[in-house]
Amino acid sequence: MASRPSVLVVDFGGQYAHLIARRLRGLGVFSVLASASWGLRGVEGEASGLDLRGIVLSGGPASVWEAGHDGIAEWAIGMGVPVLGICYGHQLLAKVLGGRVGRAPRGEFGPTTVEVLDEDVILRGAPPRIRVWMSHNDAVLEAPPGSRVLARSPGSPVAAFEYRLGGTVVHGVQWHPEVTHSEYGLELLRNWASQTGALGTWSPGDIVGELVDHVRREVPPGERAVAAVSGGVDSTVAAVIASKALGDRLTPVFIDHGLHPEGEVERALRLLRASGLDPVVVDASREFLEALRGVRDPEEKRRVVGRLYGEVLAREARRLGARYLVQGTIYPDVIESGARPGADVIKTHHNVGGLPRDLGLNVVEPLRWLYKDEVRVIASRLGLPRELLEKQPVPGPGLAVRVEGEVTPEKLRILRRADRIVREVIESHGLQRGLWQYFAVLTASKATGVKGDRRSYGYVVAVRVVESREAMTANIAKLPWSVLEEIASRITGEIPEVTRVVYDITPKPPATIEWE
Repeated sequence: MASRPSVLVVDFGGQYAHLIARRLRGLGVFSVLASASWGLRGVEGEASGLDLRGIVLSGGPASVWEAGHDGIAEWAIGMGVPVLGICYGHQLLAKVLGGRVGRAPRGEFGPTTVEVLDEDVILRGAPPRIRVWMSHNDAVLEAPPGSRVLARSPGSPVAAFEYRLGGTVVHGVQWHPEVTHSEYGLELLRNWASQTGALGTWSPGDIVGELVDHVRREVPPGERAVAAVSGGVDSTVAAVIASKALGDRLTPVFIDHGLHPEGEVERALRLLRASGLDPVVVDASREFLEALRGVRDPEEKRRVVGRLYGEVLAREARRLGARYLVQGTIYPDVIESGARPGADVIKTHHNVGGLPRDLGLNVVEPLRWLYKDEVRVIASRLGLPRELLEKQPVPGPGLAVRVEGEVTPEKLRILRRADRIVREVIESHGLQRGLWQYFAVLTASKATGVKGDRRSYGYVVAVRVVESREAMTANIAKLPWSVLEEIASRITGEIPEVTRVVYDITPKPPATIEWE
C-alpha cells in the first residue's frame, strides 16, 4: 500500500466520512481512513505508512469549539499536500487559519442552493448556482485572512474558500460533495484530486485478491469457519470470497428465522446454490417468534434478533467444529450501528451491534469497509448470478422491523401479503430497475374505512419506495399515481384487515430507509 499514491481521509465521526473515501476510490484514488478519535499521534501513524498525496477532513457531529481537533487540522496544513475540509472539516480549517466560525444565520439541512462566486480549482466548470446537500447549524462567518471566498448560501456566508500558504493549497466546502444529492459533487472531488497526483492511479479490480488474502490471514491453517448467509449480495459475496480462501474448511449456514418476506427463503437458497455455495439450513423460526413475544421497541427487537441469531450460529459452529465466523457486514451497517469511534448509533444492525460479545467465535468481515455498489461490482467480477446483483436488500431482522410494535404470526401474515402486492405491482410495470428498495410496512395505527357499504376498522399499511446508490442517503421514488392507486386498491381489496394505505415520502436523512 505504501507504494501507491494515497489520500488520507480523517474521520471526525460524520455519517458520510467513509463515503468520501468511496468516492475518491471511484475516481481511481487509493484512499484510507483514520479516525480523529485516535488522536493526532494515531492519525500521524496511519499517514506515515502511505505515499501521502492529499488529506481530507470529514464532517462530524461536534462543534469546532468543543471537540479539541485543532492539532489535527494544523498537522494537515503543515504536511505540504493539498487539503480539503468538508462540513465540520471546512469549519475546523477556517478556525485554525484565523477565520470566524459561529452559529449560522440559519441552519441548513438537506437540499440547499449555493451561489458560486469564484470558479477556483475545485469549482472549475461549475454553473453559477448548484443544488447541494447541507447538514449544519454552525457556519464559517468570516473567511481566514488572505483567503478567497468561493461560494455562499443563505445559511453559509463562506460556503467555500481557498487558502494558499507557500506550496500548500487548502480548500473548504460547507456542503457534502460526496453524496449523490449534491450537484457537481463528483466533479468537485475530481478537481480537488487532480491536484494530488493520485487521480486514476488505483483500480478497484485489484480488490478481489486482497479480500481473499485477508480471509486467509484471519483464519489460520487447519481452522474451520462458518459463513452466515442470507441469500443477499453482501453475505453471498463474503461467503464466496471466504470459500476461495478456505475451500472445504468453510461451511455456509442459512438461518430461517421466520421473518422473511414471502418466497424469500426459497429464492435465497436457489441463488446461494447458483453461486456455488451449499449451505446448511437451520429452521429456527419458532425460537425467534417466541423471543420476540411482547417486544415492541424497535431497537430491542433488533437486539433480540441479533442475540438469538448469534446464539444459533454459535450452536451450529460448535456442531461443525468451527471457531471462526465470516459475515457480509458492509460499511453502512458499521456506521449506523455506531461501531466506529465517534459515530452516533442510528440503529443497531443485527450483524454488528446486535451480536453477543461472548459468542466464542472470531468474526471475519472481509467487506466491512465497502459499500453495496462496490460489493455488486465484486459480485459481477466473481461471475455470480445477475439476479443476485439486482436483488433489493432485505434487512437482517427481516419483517421484525417492518411491523410496528409486537411481532405476531397474524401481523406477519398480513404484512407478507401486502409486501407481495407491492412487489408484484412495481415489477409488473417494469419499475424495479433503478429502485433500491420497495416494500410494505404494517404500522401500529388503525383507521376507519368502508367496505361493502359497511364500516370497517383495520390496519394502516405504509408503502416505502426509495432510490439510492450506497444506502447512506436515499431519495423517494416518484412513482406514477396510477401505480400507487393500483397498490392501494389491491392491498385494501385483497387484505380484509387493512383499511388504508399511505405512501412514505421522507428521504434519508432525516429518515432511515427501513421503518424501524
